[in-house]
Amino acid sequence: MSTPRFFSQPLRYLHWASLEKPAIFWSIVVGSIGPVMVVTVPGIRARLGDPKRPEIPLTYPIPTGPRKQLSGYDDE
Repeated sequence: MSTPRFFSQPLRYLHWASLEKPAIFWSIVVGSIGPVMVVTVPGIRARLGDPKRPEIPLTYPIPTGPRKQLSGYDDE
């Protein structure tokens, strides 16, 4: 028995693959949803009123002005 070819009958092949090799079929389906979500989800979130989150700071902010000298902790 030969397996159906993808390019001659794609829907029939997808049906055969979903029945005969479900783990491979569904892993490809779920894996292909990821790149689509990267493109579509930010627009949907913006339309629903969820603003863009502020970026996480990569450095610690250095305070301006002179540092206070510590006293009373045996630092002398």
